[in-house]
Amino acid sequence: MRPTSTKNFDFKEPLIARAPQQQSFWAKLSSANLKPLVFASVIGLAAMTASFAFTKGSDLLADANSSNAPSDYQILEKKIALALPAEPGMRLSETQTTQQAKVTTISSPPTVQSTTPLVPMTETPLYTLPPTSASSSIEPSCTEETVRSGDSLSLIFSRHNISANTLEAVVRVGGKKTLTRLLPGQKFHFCFDEQQHLASMKYGLSELETLVLERAPGGEYTKNTTTREYQRLTAYGGGTIKNSLFLSAKRAGLSEKLTMELAHIFGWDIDFVLDIRSGDEFFVVYEELYLDGELKGTGHIISAEFVNQGKTYQAVRYTDSQDKVDYYTPDGHSMRKAFLRTPVNFSRISSGFNLKRKHPVLHTVRAHKGVDYAAPTGTPVKASGDGKITLRGRKGGYGRTVVIQHGTKYSTLYAHLSSYKSGLKTGSRVRQGQVIGYVGQSGLATGPHLHYEFRVNGVHRNPLTVKLPQADPIAPSEKNRFVELTSPLVREMASLKAAQYAETGRAIQTP
Repeated sequence: MRPTSTKNFDFKEPLIARAPQQQSFWAKLSSANLKPLVFASVIGLAAMTASFAFTKGSDLLADANSSNAPSDYQILEKKIALALPAEPGMRLSETQTTQQAKVTTISSPPTVQSTTPLVPMTETPLYTLPPTSASSSIEPSCTEETVRSGDSLSLIFSRHNISANTLEAVVRVGGKKTLTRLLPGQKFHFCFDEQQHLASMKYGLSELETLVLERAPGGEYTKNTTTREYQRLTAYGGGTIKNSLFLSAKRAGLSEKLTMELAHIFGWDIDFVLDIRSGDEFFVVYEELYLDGELKGTGHIISAEFVNQGKTYQAVRYTDSQDKVDYYTPDGHSMRKAFLRTPVNFSRISSGFNLKRKHPVLHTVRAHKGVDYAAPTGTPVKASGDGKITLRGRKGGYGRTVVIQHGTKYSTLYAHLSSYKSGLKTGSRVRQGQVIGYVGQSGLATGPHLHYEFRVNGVHRNPLTVKLPQADPIAPSEKNRFVELTSPLVREMASLKAAQYAETGRAIQTP
């Protein structure tokens, strides 16, 4: 075994010589040669330890209010230090000398008694519990989470330490399809009870719809959907066309959506590609949609007026008693016609109705009994009216063709298609505006376009000039209600138009 040095514990041999002021407490103890005194002090320390253990509880209570109370080890070290003589050159204070004298005359272990009275625990408790009551309740904690790019419901739940069992229950009740198609920016609102269980969850499906799940006492979740409504305020816009309808409408403060709706309302009477002229005018009364005082967008056009080449057209929006919505003239005639004037959005007319046209491929004079609308391949082609498909297939030089019969009097033909709308076949019934195929250049064609024919009792008519039959007017049973609801709209439009004319100094034009 490795020997252990006891040099530092031999009280006869002083420690390494140092300056007196640098010697430690144990150096003083070694140089004092006070073995009998140290022996007596050790016996006294044992007695004091037992006394301290007995009085520890009361001493702690008494010292609880004092942040500067010395520790037990500080007290013991101080008492031993007072029993040692001062080093040469050092002076003891009068108090130290007196205390030293008292300690050095000890011939037997002193009996130490605590001078601190015992304090009952009930008088000064160390801490108190907050009061509890059966009627008190803890408010649930709530937090909000915004969906980030790449988030899933499980990832969001894990960020809030929501268990997998709760996730499964929420998806089962809320709907897997709804809760798995998250979009960045959507918001979740979570509330937790005192046990940190998910008490409720709100998920914004849209600006107006919110999915609400709440935890029932049995632990199951219930589902509810809340819906808000926009505040709808009336706005007005109008102007004079200088170069294009869209640019002029934008200058008047109309959105692209409103401009498209305006063109759709009057598109039965006006060709917005061919008929628009500089100097044409438009006036629109429409809805602005507000939510919590913030403008969210525009609603429907309430009433409108369009002056095209000096001719005025007016329209008002009306919802009948069966909740059917449509636009009518002030006297109750439908703005819709039984047929669309043009069944495709086109860039230009590449060939008009001409019974003596020279064919561009055959180079012979052959009557062109329809109108060719140039448009990119794949542009949707719409049925110009309600009817039944009597042909869906190839037809000679027409290529891929669709023919629709509208009642007993009218029929339309759509040729040179690139493909057909899936789900349709010969015998299928179609509605006005329904897509039936796509622009192409099948058959005898030099480029992508739609060849469109309009027939009345089997006779070809010019689609651009033929007088189209009107759709059904206001029913007689609705006439009085229609007049009552739309007359104020007509007067409002006249007033706004007069105010705009007054600003520009122009004379009011009468429809």
